Amino acid sequence: MPRYIDFPWASNPILNTILMKDGNYAVLDLGTNTFNLLTVNIDKNVKTIIHHDRVPVKIGKDGIQNKLITEEASIRAIEAVKYFKKSLDFYKVKNVQAVATSAFRNATNGPLLAERILKETGIEVQIIDGNKEAELIYFGVKSALEIGNEISLVMDIGGGSVEFIICDENHIFWKKSYEIGAQRLLDKFHKQDPILPQSIEEMYHYLDDTLTELKVQMGKLKPKVLIGSSGTFDTLCEIYIQEHNLDYDLESGTEFELPFEYFDSLFHKLITKNVDERKRIKGMSQMRVDMIVVATCLIDYVLSRYSLRRIRTSFYSLKEGLLYLMNSN
Repeated sequence: MPRYIDFPWASNPILNTILMKDGNYAVLDLGTNTFNLLTVNIDKNVKTIIHHDRVPVKIGKDGIQNKLITEEASIRAIEAVKYFKKSLDFYKVKNVQAVATSAFRNATNGPLLAERILKETGIEVQIIDGNKEAELIYFGVKSALEIGNEISLVMDIGGGSVEFIICDENHIFWKKSYEIGAQRLLDKFHKQDPILPQSIEEMYHYLDDTLTELKVQMGKLKPKVLIGSSGTFDTLCEIYIQEHNLDYDLESGTEFELPFEYFDSLFHKLITKNVDERKRIKGMSQMRVDMIVVATCLIDYVLSRYSLRRIRTSFYSLKEGLLYLMNSN
């Protein structure tokens, strides 16, 4: 069944006329770990998701610490965009925006790869900075759920970077992107499987040193709710849903509340399991089985350091935020 989506700009007739006319639109999010494609149809102000696809490209593998996208990863990236291009042609999409994030912006050959993608697929890739990425994530989250008046901390864990946004429904009070994504933490700290307790301790000390500005802003603004954006949070929700035999389909929903006590229990299970044991967990995404340990360590770090006890999950993120702001400039 198609998913129907009601973005906030739909209620503004002026913006709706300027931003979107009837037809098919697509956004590509070229992340460090996963490439995502979202295609929607606009028909008389009704927005319908007609296609959503993802490919685990892992362009940060073997090169991210050296600020390089390897040739093998570059080939995977080009082939993934060619695969998406077939879908865009099938749905006759003329309005396409593609953005690339951490791995592209930090790699010395990131712009060159973007040029190769343009040459081989005809799709122009915009490499965005961390502030723009955080902004797009915020608007994606707003499209999925009502943040409300209570100040919340939005957290998006990518393969290359992690974005933090302190906000409410109407304002971004502070935002910052840190190059501490799951692939980077995996390479730096998860060198034995299961991960060693001392490696987790070293990671938390590293995060203390790296996230000093986050600490200052959390002390000033005092958010009480963590909103996890897509990625790892989706997988944690799927594990919870399957373990509890809940009748909930993540593909048709936009948000989910993950019980804090359950996360704490699952976190302690994950850090004691090796990759084969993690693969056997019901609901585990095979795309995330390698990185989920360091990603949940990062979530645990934020929850424990700032005494957050509520976890909301937004199934929308950067790509929905990009659609939200598409052609607004």
